[in-house]
Amino acid sequence: MHRYRSHTCAELRKSDVGETVRLSGWVHRVRDHGGLLFIDLRDHYGITQIVADPDSPSFGTAETVRGEWVIRVDGAVKARTDETVNPNLPTGEVEIFAREIEVLSQAKELPLPVFGEPDYPEDIRLKYRFLDLRRETLHRNIVARTNIIADMRKRMGEAGFTEFSTPILTASSPEGARDFLVPSRLHEGKFYALPQAPQIYKQLIMVSGFDRYFQIAPCFRDEDPRADRLPGEFYQLDLEMSFVEQDEVFSTMEPIMRGVFEAFANGKPVTPEFRRIPYDEAILKYGTDKPDLRNPIIMQDVSEHFRSSGFRVFANILESDPNGAVWAIPATGGGSRAFCDRMNSWAQGEGQPGLGYIFWREEGGKVEGAGPIAKNIGEEPTEAIRLQLGLKPGDACFFAAGDPKKFSAFAGGARTRVGEDLDLVDRDRFELAWIVDFPFYEWNEDEKRIDFGHNPFTMPQGGLGALENEEPLAIKAFQYDLVCNGFEIASGGIRNHLPEVMVKAFGIVGFPPEVVEERFGGLYRAFQYGAPPHGGMAAGIDRIVMLLVGAKNLREVTMFPMNQQAQDLLMGAPSEASPQQLRELHLRLAPPKQG
Repeated sequence: MHRYRSHTCAELRKSDVGETVRLSGWVHRVRDHGGLLFIDLRDHYGITQIVADPDSPSFGTAETVRGEWVIRVDGAVKARTDETVNPNLPTGEVEIFAREIEVLSQAKELPLPVFGEPDYPEDIRLKYRFLDLRRETLHRNIVARTNIIADMRKRMGEAGFTEFSTPILTASSPEGARDFLVPSRLHEGKFYALPQAPQIYKQLIMVSGFDRYFQIAPCFRDEDPRADRLPGEFYQLDLEMSFVEQDEVFSTMEPIMRGVFEAFANGKPVTPEFRRIPYDEAILKYGTDKPDLRNPIIMQDVSEHFRSSGFRVFANILESDPNGAVWAIPATGGGSRAFCDRMNSWAQGEGQPGLGYIFWREEGGKVEGAGPIAKNIGEEPTEAIRLQLGLKPGDACFFAAGDPKKFSAFAGGARTRVGEDLDLVDRDRFELAWIVDFPFYEWNEDEKRIDFGHNPFTMPQGGLGALENEEPLAIKAFQYDLVCNGFEIASGGIRNHLPEVMVKAFGIVGFPPEVVEERFGGLYRAFQYGAPPHGGMAAGIDRIVMLLVGAKNLREVTMFPMNQQAQDLLMGAPSEASPQQLRELHLRLAPPKQG
């Protein structure tokens, strides 16, 4: 017999009754039933119940074991009685009568519980992550992550993609975040950068003549804490295709992404066909470029009902600001003053002066609007708003006014809040859609200049002609995101593959040709020697796994994450370097002066 086990702790069934077996694992818990000891033995695969009675030679050892000790058990498989069968366990019809127990390893008193799913301080959980990972839910999430990645790899291979690895030590690139820098020992005063994404390398792979590339790529960004991204490091399904247009990327990747979701959705429905929503439409209807389409609320522009109206706050905005608009956020079932007051309080908590509203009720067979705005604009505009939004008695709507570029995010937040508070969101499905036609450029208000709106290596719609003849902020990009349930889960685009377009695009944001050639020399040179039209995307693995397993936090789907301060509490990173290490790297520390 094997030194440690003949079976795993999830393997034995009623058909094994009578066999002598050997199991090894962790003591999940011990129960004393009047002298009869029951030990739940756990390994990676599952749990099996061990029984030790006073007549067994193993009983003395069984009395000493404690939770999370590692033991080996030899014994006979016996059937449980009908009243003791545990239907919640795959092994619930059998138990092992222990003949011999060997303690392989003892455990000290645990700094956090492993049994059950208690809410425990995160710093303790991360410092003792090896214990935290023994918890059933977290353990299951990590296994699910592995299976999801394996499924992605299989589907990508079946679609004709080949997996290639790209360098981890590379040069700095303009991906929109700070690089992690690695000092060079051999080249004094110079630094490598950890890749924010394999963007340039995957484009070079296309120039090199490989047709369809992918990899499960680690990406590194020295960002401040964000709720939707782990600090420091994350993983993405990175891919690129040659000789494709946008529609072909969609038709190739949509079945793959839908298939991954369907395979791990546990029966929840997945969008049968992904909608394509232009960026401008997404902002108007949902207030965000990553809308949760399970929320049925669609915002509308209702500016015309307020022009020259008695509600001077909105009328003045429309008269004085050429970009001014009034958007309505319909709230089906929200037609009570109490709910409207709660939303108004929420808006004030968001730093707004308030949130105007109208709610409708039926009195004497007549539908009428109520609230300060309804009184100011009068009966006819109030009814016109109701009809435009398709609302009924018992419904309400809220309003946001000003320059949409400044209030759209707030309006989108109000839409989300209304949908959640009125329980309008269908939480038991996965709703995916493509967001397309992103702005190629955006205005950087802080630095008073034009900047890239998204990926600087994307092809502008209209190509070189658009860059030369159109107003930069009006140019759209062949850029797209894939969103699911309010999260951006993938981003991509058709790439610029022409050197003259690259130079012109960067020139508009202030990069002269010599700087482009210096900073992006590899890609720029490659474009001189025959580059195919190409495009691709990158899907965020951490977010996809989080959605599929129903986790609330990205750290619940990552094996060894950092905390929100970008510290690895388990390994003690970041840590100080020794004087010798600093000398070898030609570095001297210059900490900021205190006070």
